[in-house]
Amino acid sequence: MKDRKKNIAILGSTGSIGTQTLDVIRSNKDLFEVEVLTAGSNAELLIAQAKEFMPNAVVIADESKYEMVKQALEQSDIKVFAGSEAMGEVVTFKNIDIVLTALVGFAGLKPTIEAIKAKKTIALANKETMVVAGELITQMALDNNVAILPVDSEHSAIFQCLQGEYHNRVKRILLTASGGAFRGKKHSELGNITVKDALRNPNWNMGKKVTIDSATLMNKGLEVIEAKWLFGVDAKKITPVIHAQSIIHSMVEFEDGTIKAQMSRPDMRLPILYALSFPKRVAMPSFAMDIFEVGSLTFEKPDTQTFPCLSLAFDAIEKGGNMPCIMNAANEVAVEKFLNEKIGFLQIPEIISKAMNEFQFIKNCSLDDYLSTDKEVKAKLVKDI
Repeated sequence: MKDRKKNIAILGSTGSIGTQTLDVIRSNKDLFEVEVLTAGSNAELLIAQAKEFMPNAVVIADESKYEMVKQALEQSDIKVFAGSEAMGEVVTFKNIDIVLTALVGFAGLKPTIEAIKAKKTIALANKETMVVAGELITQMALDNNVAILPVDSEHSAIFQCLQGEYHNRVKRILLTASGGAFRGKKHSELGNITVKDALRNPNWNMGKKVTIDSATLMNKGLEVIEAKWLFGVDAKKITPVIHAQSIIHSMVEFEDGTIKAQMSRPDMRLPILYALSFPKRVAMPSFAMDIFEVGSLTFEKPDTQTFPCLSLAFDAIEKGGNMPCIMNAANEVAVEKFLNEKIGFLQIPEIISKAMNEFQFIKNCSLDDYLSTDKEVKAKLVKDI
């Protein structure tokens, strides 16, 4: 008997992960159906996506674009909503099977919470949700019997390596990183880095914010925190590894000394497809990798002297409470300022470190604490920088 199609809601359908998710669905129309699409302000692309995939509903967070989207889709049966609050409402639609959260930054937290409350399976591509409120999210998922399936390539790799190993103790997680655009450079070489330089990731096709985070190694710090909560492993047992080829996406070491690794081409559509089709694997010949063309695989320790953001992330998760939230908020502001050429590349970790020392620390946090912390940090830094 043929399985019914899975109905997918994509939060952030016009971004890098969102568009690649639609590539996956486009190639597997017999397996997946688009139920909901949401976008921040890219109304033109949202309209084009809606006309192609004919979802039940779309949301444009930028309310000034509502009439434009509504008029463009008025000949269809597609429901059109606007505003960030609407994202938290559409994820509760009865027909949705999986909510893929591809929103960038803190914006992904509240819709993810609403989707968990509605008992939807979460395909998680928004790492900041776990960075800011990992303890809260994991407990909510447990209480609601909701699966959180990782979409980040590294966390998908760890997830795959752990299949069939749940009764075996994990000694260490080896979290790989490409090293970003400036791998091998020293602090003295980064003073005059331009935005264009920083956006040249050697291996991955990612959005601007994630690409800058990759260049500072903050992305790896965020992923360490995410891995801690997703897999219930102490951060001290997570070791970042620079692997320039991006062929091994992460590894898990067990107590007997065995290390399992997941290898594939550096293509985000692979972990997206795995999350959407889990527990089955779907044949995609175009993703095949010729092992004989891979060549050498190399591994290096990260240079945390040159790239201190990784150490800042370990400091944040060790302190706990709202400290990762403070760090994340400061990073979001700093990266945006760098992309707008308001600050230099080396000022990013300086701004984050200063924020972590200055803002009020709260040990035991509620959702309101996370929301207020994010708002306070961003408001002050946007004003001061």
